[in-house]
Amino acid sequence: MTSKRPTKPSKTAQTKKSATSAKAAPRARALPFEVDASRNQPLGMSPQAFLRDYWHKRPLLIRNAFPGYQTPVMPEDLAGLACEEGVLARLISHDRASDAWDVRHGPFQEEDFPGMPDHDWTLLVQDVDKWDPDVAALLEHFRFLPRWRIDDVMISFAATGGSVGAHVDHYDVFLLQAHGHRRWMIDASAAMGRPAPDLSFREDAAIKLLRQFNPTHDWVLAPGDMLYLPPLVPHHGVAEDPCLTFSVGMRAPSAAELMGDWLDEVLLDADEAIRYHDEDLALPADPNEIDVSAMNRVVEALNAIRMNDPDRLGDWFGRFITTYRAAGDVMPSGHELPREGLEEVLAQGGALHRHPASRLAWRRRHDGRDASLYCSGRTLVVPQADARRLADATVLDLATWQALSPAARDAGFALYQAGHYGLDSGAGDDAGEDEVEA
Repeated sequence: MTSKRPTKPSKTAQTKKSATSAKAAPRARALPFEVDASRNQPLGMSPQAFLRDYWHKRPLLIRNAFPGYQTPVMPEDLAGLACEEGVLARLISHDRASDAWDVRHGPFQEEDFPGMPDHDWTLLVQDVDKWDPDVAALLEHFRFLPRWRIDDVMISFAATGGSVGAHVDHYDVFLLQAHGHRRWMIDASAAMGRPAPDLSFREDAAIKLLRQFNPTHDWVLAPGDMLYLPPLVPHHGVAEDPCLTFSVGMRAPSAAELMGDWLDEVLLDADEAIRYHDEDLALPADPNEIDVSAMNRVVEALNAIRMNDPDRLGDWFGRFITTYRAAGDVMPSGHELPREGLEEVLAQGGALHRHPASRLAWRRRHDGRDASLYCSGRTLVVPQADARRLADATVLDLATWQALSPAARDAGFALYQAGHYGLDSGAGDDAGEDEVEA
C-alpha cells in the first residue's frame, strides 16, 4: 500500500482562497445597521439571515418591524401596575444641573406620580407580560428564538428627556418603540472592526453608567420601530417626548449562577465515600510541598463527583432555566378539583389556562424515546410528542387533553394541582373556576 505525500495547494487554489477571504471580509463590513421591515420579513430579512449575521454579533435597527403598532398599555396603566405588591418597578430621575441620578424601587403609591416633573425621569416595570395577556402576545412574534431564552417584557415610560443613562446589558435585547419617540445612540465600534469601547463604570452614580460613551449611530425611533442589541453594546436612549418602550430581554445566566446552582445539585447527592486518596503516594522530596501529583489527585476527586449522566445534567439545566427568578409566585389556589371533576369540566367546555409566570421547556431524553418536560423547576417524564404539545400550548381544552397520552395527562393534572394551570369552566361565572393571576 503506497502513501501519498501531502501536496502544496496550487497557485490557482491559493488565488481562489484569497479571493474568497477577500469577499468574506467586505461582506461583514457591508452588512447594514439599519433595514426596513416588510410584511413577509418583519426582521428586514429572513430569520435565518438574522441569526447568522446579527444575533449575538451586530446591532440592527428595524424600521416598521411592527407597522402601525398600538400599545396595549398606556402610561397610567404602567403607573398603576408599579403600585402593585410583588411587581418589580424602578423610578430613575436625572438632575441635569448636577448630573446626579436617583433610583427608587417599588411598589409605589398612586400619589407618587402626579407630583413628578414633566421631564427627565423614567419608570421601568419588569415582567409586564406576566400581568397583561396583550403584552404576552407580543412574544409570539419571537418564535424564531428558543422560548426558554426569553426572560420577560420590560416596559419603560419616560417623560421628555427621560433616560437611564449610557450603559451596557449582558444579554440580547429587542427595544420596540410602542408610543411616542425615543432617540437611541449606540456605540457599534466593535461590530465595525474598530477598537472595543471602554466599558468601565462611573463611581459617582447610583446606577451602572459608562464612564465614557462615544456613539457611532444616532437614531430616533417611532412607534413600530425596533432596535436589536447584542450583549455589551453601549447604548443610551433619551425620550424625545413622553414615550413607551417595550424591552424583550433574553435570559443569559452568568457562569457564577450556573456553577452555584450546579454545585448545589451535585452536592445534594454527593457520595461521602468519594474522597481525596493517595495510594500511589511516593516519598516526598519536601513534606511541605503540594506537588503536581497531589494536584492531579485533587482533580481526580473533583471529576469523580461530576454529572456524567447526560439526563441528570440535562434535567438539572431544564429545572434551572425554567425557574422564574421571582420564584414563589405560582401557588395552588386551594380550590383544585379531583381528577374526575377536572375532566368533567373540560367535557362541558371548560379549559385549563397556564399561569403566566409558569415557564415550560422540554428536552429529548438520552434513551431517544421519552422527553423531560420542565415546568418552573420541576421535571416530568412524558412522550416527546406530549412534551412538545404541553410546552407550546398555554390553553388545554378537551380536544388537547384527550390527545395526550395517559402519562402526559398525569403530568398535566400534577401541574394543575401545583397551580401552574387554572381551570376555567367557561360558564361565565365563578363556579368551577380557579383564578389565574401573576
